Amino acid sequence: QVQLVESGGGLVQAGGSLRLSCAASVSGRTLRVYAMGWFRQAPGKEREFLAAIKWSDGSVYYADSVKGRFTISRANAVNTVYLQMTSLKSEDTAVYYCAAGENPPRWGLRYFDPDYWGQGTQVTVSS
Repeated sequence: QVQLVESGGGLVQAGGSLRLSCAASVSGRTLRVYAMGWFRQAPGKEREFLAAIKWSDGSVYYADSVKGRFTISRANAVNTVYLQMTSLKSEDTAVYYCAAGENPPRWGLRYFDPDYWGQGTQVTVSS
């Protein structure tokens, strides 16, 4: 069982930046994931896929809604994935979830289908 712990959420003004972190761990064995990614869920809306990164070579995929504003990265040595968010808007307000997948999605990172989820961290953007 992979455990994911997010941090870095909070309140930020519109136009500002925030960086989320997600530390992955597993007990009793070496962590092996194919990819990690970020999702978000705003009140009354469905969970939305934002970005994913392939653990082995750093290949990335971004949803159109965040392309150019958000950057996903990883630090393999510490089993951590990041989401750098810039030019934040009020519509970015949501609970942000980290996720990990052990197997490659059949049709590529665009169809990232995680096996594990973090508990979520709240991001609130004030206008």
